[in-house]
Amino acid sequence: MDRTEDVRLAVYRTFARTGRAPETGELADRFDMREDDVKERLKILADDRHLVLDERGDIVMAHPFASVNLGFSVMSEATLWWGGCAWDSFAVPHLVPDASPCLVATTCPACGQPHAFVVHRDEPPAGEQVAHFLVPAAHIWDDVVHTCRNQRIFCSDECVDDWLLASGNERGYVMSLETLWELASEWYAGRLDRGYQRREPAAAADYFRSVGLRGPFWGLD
Repeated sequence: MDRTEDVRLAVYRTFARTGRAPETGELADRFDMREDDVKERLKILADDRHLVLDERGDIVMAHPFASVNLGFSVMSEATLWWGGCAWDSFAVPHLVPDASPCLVATTCPACGQPHAFVVHRDEPPAGEQVAHFLVPAAHIWDDVVHTCRNQRIFCSDECVDDWLLASGNERGYVMSLETLWELASEWYAGRLDRGYQRREPAAAADYFRSVGLRGPFWGLD
């Protein structure tokens, strides 16, 4: 029996069902393991980029879910989640059974204007807002929490420019809500199933092309 995969599934399915991360003791009781053994398996999962842990070893993210506020809330009829970023928040209704539609709420980082979108599986939400991703794909995991904090939705391209000027950051990649929805729609497919494998770089590049992304920001020609 693959206990590391058991722990991964338990983390993801608990997030999907309840909107929260399971405690280490909860996982230890569930699998009749010592807490140190659970922590070791969480560390393995983090090293394999299935989880993000803080300095204490607690779960911060299990994409598309987060245990802390990174700028997005996602609400279905039954569950409230923190969304890890714009990408992850739009992915939740695609991944979680019976979660569609979800209400995704956030604020513009430039002007503070609140935004809310009803996100379905079958079509993107309407709106003139744009998503700005600051960190290029090749560097997402250099500091993944920083990356996710900076995948945000803005009122307009003008608000993106205002935020870049105020923050001193360089422009990343701007996309429409439709492209954001396409990117999120199948990216995490299968993540709640046993044996899920993350995409290899070539497969990820093919996926990015398939949803209309272009250029060196995504590692594409």
